[in-house]
Amino acid sequence: MQKLSLDALAREHLERAAAASTGRSASTVHGGHEHTLRQTLLALTSGTSLAEHENPGEATLLVLRGRVRLTSGETSWEGRTGDLIVIPPARHSLEALEDAAVLLTVAKQG
Repeated sequence: MQKLSLDALAREHLERAAAASTGRSASTVHGGHEHTLRQTLLALTSGTSLAEHENPGEATLLVLRGRVRLTSGETSWEGRTGDLIVIPPARHSLEALEDAAVLLTVAKQG
């Protein structure tokens, strides 16, 4: 069994994101390419975004800190600390409206 502090990881990656020229930092906290389920902690500084990309399977985004906006087509959802956003099965992008840390959970489709 493994136990992680998402709060500590969020703090660490927000510091790394602030120091990075890209304004972001990420690490896989569970799973990976060889697993069906993967969870990744992403930290983004305010104004930083992940460009539009495909959804690799069922996915959710749990906002650990800050505020984000997920956009898919003409629709967007804002999430703040404690919110869970179900990512639509379509191309989408993510923008940090303020410094933010999120937990992305993806279950790849077979």
